[in-house]
Amino acid sequence: MAVFAANGRLISAGNELVAPLGLTSAWWQVLAALRYSPVPLPAASIARNMGLTRQAVQRVLDLLAERGLVAFEDNPHHQRAKLVVLTPTGMAAVAGAEQAVAPFDQAIADSVGAERIRDAIRTLEEMNAVISERLDRSPHSTFPNVQSDKETQS
Repeated sequence: MAVFAANGRLISAGNELVAPLGLTSAWWQVLAALRYSPVPLPAASIARNMGLTRQAVQRVLDLLAERGLVAFEDNPHHQRAKLVVLTPTGMAAVAGAEQAVAPFDQAIADSVGAERIRDAIRTLEEMNAVISERLDRSPHSTFPNVQSDKETQS
């Protein structure tokens, strides 16, 4: 429940902080995924990295493209799966979002401490690895009522 509560609070706070920039938390998260990737990515890779469905990420990407924040380029490895790149406007939006949340982030770091944050990140990464391993083990999830990406893309 603590993870759900923290996630909900972070999304709400993010929405409030980036709204003046014309962004939502979901848009900002996708833009940041592109900003911190060393290479352009297709929607499916962004979704996989974020733990989301390709369809959800594609909807966000389409909205971001309409606003000129991302562009689609040909993918030499796949004819239909376009690569997504940040435009200069998209890069400015990510920078603006990071500036908007910096005081919030600093308050968390000051209160919780850098070492505890690093420990939490490692713990979450380990949890994600276990979940991914369990979901990827078979075409059907080992968790009740949870569909794997393979099932949702069929």
